[in-house]
Formats: sequence, C-alpha cells, structure tokens
Amino acid sequence: MSTTWRLRKHHALGNDFLVLIDRDARHPIDAVTARALCDRHRGVGADGLIRVTPAPADSGAAVVMELRNADGSPAETSGNGLRCLAQAVVLDGAVDSTEFTVLTAAGPRLARVGPTGPDGAAQVTVGMGRAVLGAERPGEDPARRARPVDLGNPHVVFLVPDPAAVELAGEGRAEEARHPDGVNVEFVAVTGPDTATLRTWERGAGETLACGSGSCAAAAVLRDWGLVGDTVAMDNPGGRLVVGFEDTGLVLSGPAQHVAIVEVLAPVRVG
Repeated sequence: MSTTWRLRKHHALGNDFLVLIDRDARHPIDAVTARALCDRHRGVGADGLIRVTPAPADSGAAVVMELRNADGSPAETSGNGLRCLAQAVVLDGAVDSTEFTVLTAAGPRLARVGPTGPDGAAQVTVGMGRAVLGAERPGEDPARRARPVDLGNPHVVFLVPDPAAVELAGEGRAEEARHPDGVNVEFVAVTGPDTATLRTWERGAGETLACGSGSCAAAAVLRDWGLVGDTVAMDNPGGRLVVGFEDTGLVLSGPAQHVAIVEVLAPVRVG
C-alpha cells in the first residue's frame, strides 16, 4: 500500500531542495528514493532531498536535518539547504519561532528567517560554524592557487583569473574523483572590494546555480589570504550571497524562496 508524502519545494538562488517535514519521524529516506524524487525528468526535480524531524528534547534544537544529494549520497550539511529548510519549517508551522537551531551531521546551526513576501521569498541567515583551512596545495600554474577547507563538509577552493573560463564539468568531476568520499569544488575570483565571483561543482549534484557552503569556504580562503575583509559578497551564477565572519564562526545570508507544495506516492522508485 502506497503512502502519500507531502513535500515542500524551495530554492536558494536556483539551488533547489525538496523538504519532507516528517513530524512523526516515520518516513525515512534512502538513496533510491532521493534519486527518484530529485530526477528532473521522472521525479519532482531538485539538487537535494531534505528530511526534517523533531530534535531531541534535551538538545536545545528545534529540528534535525537529514540531507541526501541528487545522486542519493548523504551530505553532512548545506548552506542553501539549511536556508531552504528554515523557511520551510517556519511556513509549515513546524517551529514556534523564526529563530531556532537545526541539528546537522556537521553540528548545530542557528537559523533566522525573515518574513516571506507575496512572491514566496524571504531573507534567511544561518550560522555555518568554523572553517578549518588546510595547507595550500602546490600547483604547476602560477595563476592558480588551491586550498582544502573543512566546513563540516569537504571543499577544495581554487583561486582562478576567471571562473567563467573554467571547464567546470571536466575539472570539477576530476577533482571530486580524487577524493574517496567526494568533495565540493569551488573556482573563485576577486572582482572588487570584498566582492568575489564563483562557480561550484557540488559533490553528488554537479554544477549548481549557487552553493552556500561553497561560498563560505571560498570566502574563508580569500580572507585568510588577505584578499577580502570580514563581510564578503559572493556572486554565484544564480545571484548574490553574503558571508560574514563573527566570533562564533561564519554566517551566511541570502534569499530563499518557496516554490510549491507537492504530493508524491512514496516510497518512490524509478527504473
């Protein structure tokens, strides 16, 4: 007997997610279901599937985030996914405040959700924790610098003259393949005072229109190299995110937008 699942679809600058608010914690998600739902031709379509469950009473958090990428693989966290989740649970009435803590596999993250306008958009800010920067990688090209970053999820950030000139699918896929558990790959250039542009190859999803954790990882590298200050505008292909550096860690701000509520038959299987 099939079960109907109610999903909320949200996007953050084109980085889109399906959010399952599982109030009774009775609807686990697996890789097959995530791949089917995120399939843009035979499913609903998204860069990732997020399951939200109530947090333990003694955790100090409101909800728990479980994230699977479009290919079904699990992910520790996502900046844009967190922001979409935050808007979704506020609109759904699953939390009783517009400021609350989300438990992720990368640790607790504070979210603040602004009012949602008639177009479905809201400004959402989330804490992203501290960035742990690895040693700069030696390279053969003096015009490029590369550095790994741990933001609770793994990144490699490349400083390049022009991200638009990078053959992203080839280079991103090749870099991801060098890491047994995959990696998010950012190509970034400084374009003005405290302003940068980037493109991201996301582990398990490919190129996305925006990447929240990637924007944070790239900003952290640029700041450590003395190229930007404490507040950085990160221009993704889908639009601008703002990364701030505070005593508690990085803070990510930008728009999230409610797109639709859909009902699907689950568990979903394709092929």
